[in-house]
Amino acid sequence: METPTLAEVAAQVQRLADIEEIKKLKYRYFRCFDMADLEAIAALFHPQVTLDVNGGIYRFRLEGREKFLDMVRDGAHAEMIMQHNGHHPEIDLISPTEARGVWYLQDSVWEFRRKLHITGAALYRDRYLKVGGTWLIKDVHFERIHEIVEPVVTPPNVTYAYLAQHARKLPPGELADYQKD
Repeated sequence: METPTLAEVAAQVQRLADIEEIKKLKYRYFRCFDMADLEAIAALFHPQVTLDVNGGIYRFRLEGREKFLDMVRDGAHAEMIMQHNGHHPEIDLISPTEARGVWYLQDSVWEFRRKLHITGAALYRDRYLKVGGTWLIKDVHFERIHEIVEPVVTPPNVTYAYLAQHARKLPPGELADYQKD
């Protein structure tokens, strides 16, 4: 086996650094989504991001960062508790400025306005672009593996909910529209 050249080692180190940056980008997305941090989320996405969601009780497609932010603003409101855990990333670098990734998601969403508890698993299939030295999420395809929707007859004893203090307060009677077809 030949000893790799310094240039080959440097290229491999750069590929590993890029993969690590993409992982951090997606982890940041999950954290910021659960905290409805719109400013931080905006910095993670390409301006022409596309989002294609095939959930159990919802299906929609969005184009553009502003529409994505509107979805988060409407969908991550003060009467919710969310936990999205993404793991087992499979990142493939297509070029020095393009990558694809598959992520496994497990989530739990308490939607008190609708009186629902949604749990499940899904796959994220993402495309990333490196723009100006920064990796951004360009395309997102979300497909459920399974989803369990249970009615909340008796609300749990919630002692603290971050979104209750920091997310958008819905006017009485308003429900976020998940059917964005």
